Amino acid sequence: MKAFNKYLSAFFVVASLLSAAGCSATREHQSTGQYMDDSVITGRVKTAIFNDPTLKVAEINVETYMGRVQLSGFVRSSADANRAVQLARGVSGVKSVKDDMQIK
Repeated sequence: MKAFNKYLSAFFVVASLLSAAGCSATREHQSTGQYMDDSVITGRVKTAIFNDPTLKVAEINVETYMGRVQLSGFVRSSADANRAVQLARGVSGVKSVKDDMQIK
C-alpha cells in the first residue's frame, strides 16, 4: 500500500509539472499572460485610433501577437495610415507595428 501511495504521489507531481509547462510560451504559442497582455495592447491601440477624430476605426483592424501589432483594413489616404501607425507605436507595450492597410 505504501508503494502505491508513493507512485500515486509521483504521478500527481509529474502531472502538475506537465500541466504547468503547457502554460508556458514558445515561439509559436503564447502563454496565457502574454495573450492577456496582447488583448490589453489591442484594446489600447483601438482606443487610440477611435479617439483620433480623423480616422475611421470601423475600417482599421488591429491584431497583436507578443507585442507586435498588425494594422489592416482600409484608410482614405497614406496620411491616415501613417497616423494610425504613429498612434499604435505610442501605446505602451507595443514592440513593433506592421502596416497592412490599403488605401481606398
